[in-house]
Amino acid sequence: MLIHIGLDPVLITIGGLKIHWYGVMVAIGLYAGIQVALRDAPRRGVDRDKLLNASLIAAVLGVLGGRLYYVVQNHPEYYLQHPGQILAVWQGGMAFYGAIFGGALALLIGSWRYGMNIWSVLDLGALGMTIGQAFGRIGNIINGDIVGYPTGGRWGFVYTSQDTFAPRNVAVQPANLYELLIAVALFILLWSIRKRVQPEGMLAMVYIVLYSVSQFLIFFVRDNVVLFHGLKQAQLTAIVVTVLTIPFIVYLLRRGPRLSRSSTLAAQKSPVGEATG
Repeated sequence: MLIHIGLDPVLITIGGLKIHWYGVMVAIGLYAGIQVALRDAPRRGVDRDKLLNASLIAAVLGVLGGRLYYVVQNHPEYYLQHPGQILAVWQGGMAFYGAIFGGALALLIGSWRYGMNIWSVLDLGALGMTIGQAFGRIGNIINGDIVGYPTGGRWGFVYTSQDTFAPRNVAVQPANLYELLIAVALFILLWSIRKRVQPEGMLAMVYIVLYSVSQFLIFFVRDNVVLFHGLKQAQLTAIVVTVLTIPFIVYLLRRGPRLSRSSTLAAQKSPVGEATG
């Protein structure tokens, strides 16, 4: 089945200002991700106000990291010649690994600055990342970016808008739809197991590994430059990230469950001896 998409990537034009669907979806995704993290924060003994402050920093560095990583991956010589386009994130073009790196750095800084348990904060960040990414992928679908290879015409997206980023009137693998479904599935999984996965920090590690696996697989259909032995840059990044995550998993398993002081107090106050939330 072919699905025709004729939406203009620009939602509305006000004077000389163009508001893109992608920018709107990124903004909604950031808001949704922060709200999800704030909802689960009390159960983990994380102060909501402190987390909100750290989340705002993470939102900025996450978007900045995602954009800069995309620029490095995709024709950096063009952006060097057109520096005004480097930060034009509202037009589309984000590498999510860059967003993860930038957001994680911000959460590390925020946890140190506000005295929060970094492992709990990273778990909350993983929950926020997945739901936020899902909204961003809707923007990708409308834009026509991160599409897959052309298909035989029996299944795929066909973009007809004059300003689409995808090849016009050509059936392509809807890799952006696959990315959306992956993000939704990861959020549902992480949210459903968040109370059972121990110790603190392990939920974030599960997210990183599963997301890396998904990227390794999805890039077999995404139209990108092959770099090494049939693999693309994102696939190589996925392998490196997965390998680098293993020592953290081993450390957390050896460390074992450790509740923060506020979580312990909450558990002691609960009639059944469990943290409420």
